Amino acid sequence: MILALAILCAIIWMGLIFCHGHFWQAGPILQPASMADAPADIAPDVTVVVPARDEAESIEAALGSLLQQDYPGALSVILVNDRSTDGTGALARALPDTHNRLSVLDGANPEAGWSGKLWAVAQGVHEAERQTPHGSGYLFLTDADIIHDPAHISTLVAKAQADRLHMVSEMVELQCITLAERALVPAFVFFFALLYPFAKVNNPKDKTAGAAGGSILLRRDMLRQIGGIEALKGALIDDCTLATCVKQAGGRLYLGHSCLARSIRPYPSAADIWRMITRTAYVQLNFSPLLLVLTVVAMLVVWMAPLALALCAHGAAQWIGAGVWLASTLSFLPTLWRFRLSPLWALGLPLIAAFYTAATLGSALNHHRGRGVVWKNRAYTEVIPNNGRASTPDAEQKIQIPGR
Repeated sequence: MILALAILCAIIWMGLIFCHGHFWQAGPILQPASMADAPADIAPDVTVVVPARDEAESIEAALGSLLQQDYPGALSVILVNDRSTDGTGALARALPDTHNRLSVLDGANPEAGWSGKLWAVAQGVHEAERQTPHGSGYLFLTDADIIHDPAHISTLVAKAQADRLHMVSEMVELQCITLAERALVPAFVFFFALLYPFAKVNNPKDKTAGAAGGSILLRRDMLRQIGGIEALKGALIDDCTLATCVKQAGGRLYLGHSCLARSIRPYPSAADIWRMITRTAYVQLNFSPLLLVLTVVAMLVVWMAPLALALCAHGAAQWIGAGVWLASTLSFLPTLWRFRLSPLWALGLPLIAAFYTAATLGSALNHHRGRGVVWKNRAYTEVIPNNGRASTPDAEQKIQIPGR
């Protein structure tokens, strides 16, 4: 049995390394592209939509970086102030706006069936349609805690135009300063790429669809083709749901890593990262107890069994386990290099995987306790396993969470 387990681990890892879209690579990465001399027909209008709820600490830096973009075409920024209580809206309105790009929209309470953040995005999209009815060009969806290099939007549009893409998304650089961040944040990116191998997402012949919500450039005509922002109503993992809708409609996707945008949202402790994972981990599993069990078993076999075999088995099983553990460790190195961290962190990958497994179980426990998905003092508990859609029109409940 032990030898059979070792062989199973080896087969799984051979498949992951050679047949799973090279998920372990640190690319692709878009290089800065200048559109300063671009003719008007390849610099279409771009409307940026930024949902913000109690983002006073980051809103000035994030919005300021968007207002200073070097994009040569028409660029407008819509901030949706989602019922903030910390002065986010006032800080946004006070920002210098020399090019008259910024509009600040005070958001309404979420309508029935909408998650809070997605409802804020929907209001921003509707405002973009009001400002330019039936407008062409792109929407750029981003977060209120991300700082953008001046060339970022130009680079995204250049990529979309050159490759005739309908949606361009990037995993922005995540903050990795505290001990907890260095130990756990790179693994978040690593596991995301394992779930959504970028090469498969970018292959129009592959059904895999994924996106990173912090940086999404989307053609407005494609959004209309999939039924508008209403097609995502009730989605709790809205970025990947959007990518799925676009790809199913025949749209071409790009998903990569960004070197021109970075998040400044801190996760100072392991508890903060735990909450980030538990917020949507069970949603990702479609709230299925069976998928939860299979995921836990898979995590044990893929990440923890090889090390256990290398340390505790004997003979061939031990050597196979050691080889598989080495392969899994080496697969993590490109991600660590991207975060400019020591390769020694890879030695802790089985323990890191155990943390993520426990957090996934915690996410399921929260759901069955009725706590559900939490974002900015809002909880969403009544959901069904169809792309995270709400099962009742009164799915949203507001709660108070200490420290959030």
